[in-house]
Amino acid sequence: MSTSSPITFQFLHTPFRLKQRPAVRAWLQQCVADAGETVGELNFLFTNDEEMLALNRRHLDHDFLTDILTFPLASGTGVSADIVISIDRTRENAKTLKTNPMDEIHRVMAHGVLHLLGRRDDTRENQKIMRQTEDHWLQQRDFLSP
Repeated sequence: MSTSSPITFQFLHTPFRLKQRPAVRAWLQQCVADAGETVGELNFLFTNDEEMLALNRRHLDHDFLTDILTFPLASGTGVSADIVISIDRTRENAKTLKTNPMDEIHRVMAHGVLHLLGRRDDTRENQKIMRQTEDHWLQQRDFLSP
């Protein structure tokens, strides 16, 4: 796929389409820049639970659903990965958490990028720091209507 942006969005087995893509790209690039890094290549694939489960089984030998899978890419420069997001899981999480579905989608996107930047969520303390950073990044969005 030929594109001038280092951040792409694709959709597989879902009617979901990400709105305000140029603004989302700019937001993510700014967040990465604020962390002292650059974006090499970030490819977001939005899909459904069935496809996500198949990917989780195939690549990680995990037999459970998840909202995000991040596959780092070897890159000479910048943060690079294929990031797969289950719209079904993300929407379900939004219901459970009683939050806006788009906020949850953006949070999951930020979460994947934060992992690429070396942030971890393997302990309660790291989970707290991850959540605080996600919240901070979400507050940086200036493209949402009230």
